[in-house]
Amino acid sequence: MPIDSRTSYGASTLGALSAAGASAAAPHQHPSMGLPGVLGESPAMRDVFRTTRQVAPSRACVLIVGETGTGKELIARAIHDLSPRSTGPYIRVNCGALTESLLESELFGHVKGSFTGAVDNRTGRFEAAHTGSIFLDEVNSTSPKLQVKLLRVLQEGEFERVGDNNTKKVDTRIVAATNRDLLDEIDSGRFREDLYYRLNVVPIYLPPLRERRDDIEPLVLFFLKRYGEQNRREMRKVHPEAMRRLREHDWPGNVRELQNYVERSVILGNGPELLVEFLPPQLRGEAPPRPIRHRGGGADFGSLSVELVRQGIRAAGPNANDLHDRIVGQVERELIQQVLQTCDRVQIKAAARLGINRNTLHKKLSEYRIDENAPGGSARNGDGPGEPGDGSRADDPLPDDE
Repeated sequence: MPIDSRTSYGASTLGALSAAGASAAAPHQHPSMGLPGVLGESPAMRDVFRTTRQVAPSRACVLIVGETGTGKELIARAIHDLSPRSTGPYIRVNCGALTESLLESELFGHVKGSFTGAVDNRTGRFEAAHTGSIFLDEVNSTSPKLQVKLLRVLQEGEFERVGDNNTKKVDTRIVAATNRDLLDEIDSGRFREDLYYRLNVVPIYLPPLRERRDDIEPLVLFFLKRYGEQNRREMRKVHPEAMRRLREHDWPGNVRELQNYVERSVILGNGPELLVEFLPPQLRGEAPPRPIRHRGGGADFGSLSVELVRQGIRAAGPNANDLHDRIVGQVERELIQQVLQTCDRVQIKAAARLGINRNTLHKKLSEYRIDENAPGGSARNGDGPGEPGDGSRADDPLPDDE
């Protein structure tokens, strides 16, 4: 929906959305209609709704993939509620919140005396989910040992409690979720390929909020109404400039981040309208946006690259016609500088490390004027102090490598 600078954003859109949600709850509706408890009007979310409604009546395993905060648990719950198992139990387990031993006991139960602290028999989550559904959130966090047991439950529907030899059978529908690319996890040896294919019968990809900006306005109005009622505030509309900034933010924390920002604005703001001054600093342009971060062993390089390009495009503005120089050129210059530094500013080593010939490196040094004010002296052509080399500076001509 385009933003009209002459009007404020009020509850009318939310009313229409609520009506659509009520219609979505009716039987015999179109598969692309909404889901109970899930807001979304964008084409990407309509695809999610369609797949969810088509897979819900089946017994198939579902793998929900999406960044943290995109609402994976809401989709898992919708799958259960729309399935023939809706009258059975719905059990949720966050696999990333427990250690291996605790998670094994949590999932499969244990018998008295099986380990220190096991003072009684305990029923596991799979048993508790018999005739219903179990949602395994952050399934990528499970250990290889647990992945073997999960694979057996998926294939045979049976397992043993920790410390027990008696096999138990369960009839449980498994819905799993991950915020990682499991194919990358397989390549790195952290996830079993056979388990992946058992879980990934029907994949559902939840797009990040920045890829479905049409959903930002109804989400903002929904949370505005919720937190207005909870905090007894009359704030029911959004100033056009505030809505513009909300729509243009990249939301690395996705819907959860938006929810928190709206709640903050309701609590700290005053009056009937959400104004720009009530938004957090990063939406007012007073603090740089944070890049997307992933749990575990550091940031994912691919995601950082996506975020870097996105921020570069935004900083350049809609009329820029030098995006390649602004983004690629800046990254290339930084790469050459850092590699030169690690190679003691010896060009032949740096060129080999970069995978380019010395002539190309020489041209890049001149183009980016890298060594004009370089600390510790200019780059050298030789292999280092006391080693062969002509000792020329970076701006001297180099022979071809050929």
